[in-house]
Amino acid sequence: MAADDLSLAPQAAANAAARLKITEVFCSLQGESSSVGWPTVFVRLTGCPLRCGYCDTAYAFHGGEWRHIPELLETVRAFGVRHVCVTGGEPLAQKNCLPLLTALCDAGHAVSLETSGSIDIAAVDSRVRRIVDIKTPGSGEVAKIRWENLPLLRCTDEVKFVLCSRDDYEWAREVITEHGLTAVCDVLFSPSHHQLKPRELADWLVADRLPVRMQVQLHKLLWGEEPSR
Repeated sequence: MAADDLSLAPQAAANAAARLKITEVFCSLQGESSSVGWPTVFVRLTGCPLRCGYCDTAYAFHGGEWRHIPELLETVRAFGVRHVCVTGGEPLAQKNCLPLLTALCDAGHAVSLETSGSIDIAAVDSRVRRIVDIKTPGSGEVAKIRWENLPLLRCTDEVKFVLCSRDDYEWAREVITEHGLTAVCDVLFSPSHHQLKPRELADWLVADRLPVRMQVQLHKLLWGEEPSR
């Protein structure tokens, strides 16, 4: 065994022993982000420190089962899909999310991470596309924003605002201007389901000529409120 292999052996053993609490692993179409429409394996981690008013995955706050990283890799591999999205809850609330992300990248997957933006993203593997929420006042969790994450964003990342009202829209517009976000990475504006009509948001964006991408949740258009689709 080469010296480099010996130096990596303890880390590989630690990763193999690492486990995470998982709510579900399933294959569906990506319903959001720039990867919308791609067949994707979703690995949903259990637990979240936030309680956004519009959350549609509250079932992931509790429960779940412990699974080791090699087992998760095999489960993902069996779907035969390149794209993998690690989500939650808040996946970064579990420290072993980081080695899971690296292991998925090492296995050749195109990996994205959906995070609330309330936890440090600095240690996330550079091969992962980080989709970072910026919580608006309408979410009820604006105080949890970790503003220190914004200078860490790369051109391969994405920033997402879920908007509940015109007030949220005005607030988000100020944030992207103040931080120059559209010059750094793609910015996504999404209407909160049942709170803001997509047509209203579309009209505002067209009127203001904002250089952001509007998105609606494709999976809800296709399958309604059913989870895990």
